Amino acid sequence: MATQKRRWFRFFGGMIAAVLLLPAALTLFFAVVPVPITPLMLIRSFEGHGIRKTWTPIESISTDLQRSVVAAEDMAFCQHFGFDTAALEKAWESYERGGKLRGGSTITMQTAKNLFLWPDRTFIRKGLEAWLTVYIETLWSKPRTLEVYLNIAEWGPGVYGAEAAAQHHFGKSAAALSAHESALLASVLPSPQRWSASKPGPYVRTRAETIEYRAARLGEYGACLPQKNSKR
Repeated sequence: MATQKRRWFRFFGGMIAAVLLLPAALTLFFAVVPVPITPLMLIRSFEGHGIRKTWTPIESISTDLQRSVVAAEDMAFCQHFGFDTAALEKAWESYERGGKLRGGSTITMQTAKNLFLWPDRTFIRKGLEAWLTVYIETLWSKPRTLEVYLNIAEWGPGVYGAEAAAQHHFGKSAAALSAHESALLASVLPSPQRWSASKPGPYVRTRAETIEYRAARLGEYGACLPQKNSKR
């Protein structure tokens, strides 16, 4: 009986160690190695979309796109430690009033979701996302987090990463994107299968104008980002 208990303790101990150590090991691995594929890419592929992506170092991605994505998705990216508590509080208050569980996600949280998890809004996935966010925020620099995010984000059916998005929507490299093109790409990130950067409707055009204005005036919010070198 005692031997059986020891076996169970070893089994559960091993499981706990694996749950704790595997994400940390993968996070360390992807701190230096380009991400080859993500769960979302596989899911979209099974849905009938291809996978168009080209890993691009952050130095070869327009600073306008970097600043536009921060302005659109997470203004406090350079200041927070993975979680924007003010945004999370607003999202929770909205949920308590009967709204959907949404909002409050930082770029770090979205990177954790896109890299390791599946598209869902359940508490289980949100909990895993928060846990993995801690690993990323602890083990990666801000530029690396943004680099991975910009390389795995979805920008259209089967289109992933800044380089593929720039080629698909504007027929140019990610390095050559203008401030306006960058704002258009950033504006469709919340719903890339419904909105198009190259064929924007009134809402996307208006949103892009706001993002372009904010990106040009990030000030201290852009402290961890390269200086603006817009191509107009």
